[in-house]
Amino acid sequence: MGETLSMSRKERTRLVELEVVKQGNQTVAAAARRLGLSYRQTKRVWRRFEQEGEAGLVHRSRGRESNRKKPESLRKKCLAMYRERLEGFGPTLASEKLAVCGLEIDHETLRRWLMAEGLWTRRRRRSKHRRWRARRKHFGELVQFDASSHDWFGRGERSCLMGMIDDATGTRRTFMSKEETTADAMRLLWLWIERYGIPRALYTDKKSVYVTDRDPTLEEQLAGDEPLTVFGRACRRLGIEIITAHSPQAKGRIERCNGVYQDRLVKEIRFEHLSGHEEVNAMLEAFDEDLNRRFAVEPAEVKDLHQCLPKGLDLADVFVWESIRTVHNDWTVRYQNRWYQITGPKRRLPPAKGKVTVRRRLDGSLQILYRDREVDFELLAERPKPAAKAMPVPKKSTWRPAPDHPWRQPISRRAPSLETR
Repeated sequence: MGETLSMSRKERTRLVELEVVKQGNQTVAAAARRLGLSYRQTKRVWRRFEQEGEAGLVHRSRGRESNRKKPESLRKKCLAMYRERLEGFGPTLASEKLAVCGLEIDHETLRRWLMAEGLWTRRRRRSKHRRWRARRKHFGELVQFDASSHDWFGRGERSCLMGMIDDATGTRRTFMSKEETTADAMRLLWLWIERYGIPRALYTDKKSVYVTDRDPTLEEQLAGDEPLTVFGRACRRLGIEIITAHSPQAKGRIERCNGVYQDRLVKEIRFEHLSGHEEVNAMLEAFDEDLNRRFAVEPAEVKDLHQCLPKGLDLADVFVWESIRTVHNDWTVRYQNRWYQITGPKRRLPPAKGKVTVRRRLDGSLQILYRDREVDFELLAERPKPAAKAMPVPKKSTWRPAPDHPWRQPISRRAPSLETR
């Protein structure tokens, strides 16, 4: 039985063409045109075929070790480190973490090592679902906003990662909290504004944090305003438009970003031995900046559409909850089952039965405003007691004359007076 010879498709194609040359049915020049090779290269291939036969067409480096092959000791160290600390990490992320530990290795080389050891399997890519949409042209023109609920710490307890990503560049910023709440959405937007400025529009889903389907109140109807959430009211004050998506695929950039964080951030938390939201948030800024440096792209247009914060506008007075309250006769206001006494200033005291605005900030502090001006107040330890009522004065009984009283007698029956005698 002859020796088995393994050949690639390119080598088999050369074999077919050169067999035709050997039979005299075509020239070497014609074979060069059909193979897409130069005439000189085809003559060299034909010479090896004449001398060695089919084996002359096989690549000379086949079966030989590469001159750039990594040492076996490095391979064993990398695989041991992967089994010990990086199990479940993808080859790209694992190569980055190995570099941090002083083991420099290309991610494709590591991928082959892991697949050979059965520690990693090739993942099948999903087919595209919807029509591709071009990025916005300007940085700050549209920022996608979403939250990802996931077991970030591997304890079986879900937390929420709030995320923003610019549609034009892929620049991202995140914040971790327990749940997707209005307060945490405002905190994340505050971080974005401090870093980049006020964006033109936000692309969100239809959750009640961002939009509402309630009917407008009487005050909103009179003012001609549409119903807004607390977050929506803050965005309107900043001049930010909220655009809602009808499906997760419509804001696919932030959805894919969530997938990246569910892969990389989970492993980073495990790698750094983090256990709480505060520790993760302290690390997230540097983590986001590293991803921005590596994966963010340049916008199609250079102009940045982020707006600067107007002078005199404090974000602490923008990201607030506002409620209208009525002032009682003793200048007290009730808010969240607590009583507050308005103390001044005397020249701008709101009138009794007047309306004031109670504003609660993100840090829990309160403001009371009357006609957009802040008034002084203090918290009362207990509910004010109503003033004591005065003792009622007994009513005097109405005197009525007796039936035989002279006033009730006819004039003819009355006794004659002294004047008529």
